[in-house]
Amino acid sequence: MSEDETVYSTEHGRVCADCGKPVASCVCGRAQAAPRGDGVVRVRREVKGRRGKTVTRVSGLPLAGAELKELAKRLKQRCGTGGGMDGADLLIQGDQVQKVIDVLLAEGFSAKKAGG
Repeated sequence: MSEDETVYSTEHGRVCADCGKPVASCVCGRAQAAPRGDGVVRVRREVKGRRGKTVTRVSGLPLAGAELKELAKRLKQRCGTGGGMDGADLLIQGDQVQKVIDVLLAEGFSAKKAGG
């Protein structure tokens, strides 16, 4: 990136470095910035608001876009179950906390069980 490229505009916010459009209307698809956190991926089991169904929520991943979707696919395959995405968080069906942590650690992420 050269010095004259705009990466932030007070009018539009973050700007894609590749196509020059605001991140919200990026045409190249590479503008999704990875969420920033403390570098620790947190994995927890959730039941509330799901009619008694258990899901495993993975939050704090330093990935976005296609990389996040690819990781979700690998986790679902490893756990042998379905799942989806909720913003930047991954949802894996069932109580899969330990399996997810094992996969994340094997892939080089710093992961831990969150909450109680």
